[in-house]
Amino acid sequence: MIYAEEKQKDPLLEEFLNYLVAERGLSANSVEAYGRDLDQFVSYLSERGKEILDVTSRLLRGYLARLAEAGLAPRSGARKLSAIRMFLRYLNDTGRLSGDPGENISGPKLPRKLPEVLSVEEVERVLEAAHSSMDKVKSQRSDTEIRRAIALALRDHAMLEVLYGAGLRISELINLKMGDLYLEEEFLRIIGKGDKERVVPLGEPAINAVRRYRDGVPGRSTLLRTSSQAKNVLFLNVRGGQLSRMGAWRIIHSYVQAAGIKGHVTPHTFRHSFATHLLEGGADLRAVQEMLGHADISTTEIYTHVDRSYLREVYKTFHPRA
Repeated sequence: MIYAEEKQKDPLLEEFLNYLVAERGLSANSVEAYGRDLDQFVSYLSERGKEILDVTSRLLRGYLARLAEAGLAPRSGARKLSAIRMFLRYLNDTGRLSGDPGENISGPKLPRKLPEVLSVEEVERVLEAAHSSMDKVKSQRSDTEIRRAIALALRDHAMLEVLYGAGLRISELINLKMGDLYLEEEFLRIIGKGDKERVVPLGEPAINAVRRYRDGVPGRSTLLRTSSQAKNVLFLNVRGGQLSRMGAWRIIHSYVQAAGIKGHVTPHTFRHSFATHLLEGGADLRAVQEMLGHADISTTEIYTHVDRSYLREVYKTFHPRA
């Protein structure tokens, strides 16, 4: 038995949870969360003298109504509905149900969360903190330590310039290869989600920062190890290997702190800021969609809400009748 709890589970539910582990590769924590949400639904059905295979759209709507009446947050209700839908789809696909009663059920309406963004001035402060980090290399270090410290400072500055300058996801940043750089043509080749390839323009500050790191002595060559498996990776860690997501996050976070910026700033905040600043500057939404690598323009449209907030602020600040 792959999934088990002290309480005896319904055989179909246990089969589904085992399927999530064996076939879908979900983590133990995720499967446990699914199990809790589905246990509650099964208990609701039992109260009404029903079993899982008795589920109807009406019963499911009744359960969602009860959750709302109990004051459950909309996001929690949406999560529980998602678990139930997946379970019912599984039962339908395996022939236990002749239809999917959850197919046309609408979940709780969620408030649209706008992405947090940095102002242009805040981004510049972070970039300046990275650019000036070379000035803090202590002269009392050995020559080898100084060269390595300069190489790391050049790397950090180039990373931040590219992260913001191209609006990359953190995974795209750390997976950049030397062959993805087309600096003469002023663009990067990015392999994004689902192995989809896109081309993203790169501005002069980012290009110059990458060149200083890539070609400088000290620079990337100072970090590179001949035996490294990451010979083609652009951004290397101190041991000459590929940077991890957490390693890159720590680097970025250190410069956010050095710039004196408060609040929750993540690597993705720079991607949000990239998109928002483009739209504030008058960029076409389709062009921003292409640069971000969004398959659906509705994903990009959230940034227009941020843009409208900015426009309202400008109006209130400068219009004489505001």
